[in-house]
Amino acid sequence: MRRFAAIWIFGLGLAAPAAAQQTDPGKAAFAPCAGCHAVTAGTNRVGPTLYKVAGRKIASVAGYTYSDAMKARKGTWTPAALDAYLANPRGNLPGTKMSFPGVKDPARRAALINYLNTLK
Repeated sequence: MRRFAAIWIFGLGLAAPAAAQQTDPGKAAFAPCAGCHAVTAGTNRVGPTLYKVAGRKIASVAGYTYSDAMKARKGTWTPAALDAYLANPRGNLPGTKMSFPGVKDPARRAALINYLNTLK
């Protein structure tokens, strides 16, 4: 029985890297965002829901209190707008309430934006 347990535990250790490789890189990139942002309709947290954020008018989620800077921002959340904002939120929009420093890695940011595009 001990030999079986040791093999079983050792086998789990080998399976973890394979499972990690199968993880959606966009969902993985979203993990730091999940504490403040929900991905379901009508669920605002510290930040507004990101459900249907792609293509949505900026500062338009009902029931969320945006900063004056975000309310003054015109346009929609296009991939380019998301990319610029997510790279450096406070640098891109001084006065934003978002304290997150940004996603510096362009590939990780692209994966995150691709994931946000699926939230429909």
